[in-house]
Amino acid sequence: MAFDILVSPAARLPLADVDTDRILPAKRMKGLTRGGLGGFLFERMRYDAQGRERREFVLNQPEFRNARILIAGANFGCGSSREHAVWALLDHGIRCIIAPSFGSIFTGNCRENGILLIALPEDALAALDARLDDAPTAPLTIDLPKQTISVTGDPPIPFDINPSVRRHLIDGRDSVERTLALADAIEDYERRSASEIA
Repeated sequence: MAFDILVSPAARLPLADVDTDRILPAKRMKGLTRGGLGGFLFERMRYDAQGRERREFVLNQPEFRNARILIAGANFGCGSSREHAVWALLDHGIRCIIAPSFGSIFTGNCRENGILLIALPEDALAALDARLDDAPTAPLTIDLPKQTISVTGDPPIPFDINPSVRRHLIDGRDSVERTLALADAIEDYERRSASEIA
């Protein structure tokens, strides 16, 4: 899934150290397919013991139910290597997460699945939060080619991203697809190497 420009309200989850088990409980990791996990995203925070939605949880609120941007606290996605957690985010519709920092393995899994992670310094994140305090449902515009976050009427907030990750997301292909696109060059290299050995 190529990433270019995303416009959406942002659901705010201002909690630090949200690990992959809180994103998707281990008991939900039974399948090998990516679909169908969105209903279990943040399950223990989103639902009560009877499986009813908690009204106070941000993704259960009507204005944020379909939000494609999540604003979180530091070290989001820490914990175990759990690509299913990323699949759950994607299945729910989340395409961008803004936080001060992220778990390292989670970062790689998001890149491979087309979710943009934006690590914003605390002061920039505080300024964005203050703007959203005034207009909680204001749509954010995430422009990956320009590397900016915009709220209507405010100056854009720039963000940094590794150039190779940026290309990877704009291209919209995972590592396997990018390798397969080089099949001819790989075969040519193997032929030349075999002839040199012979």
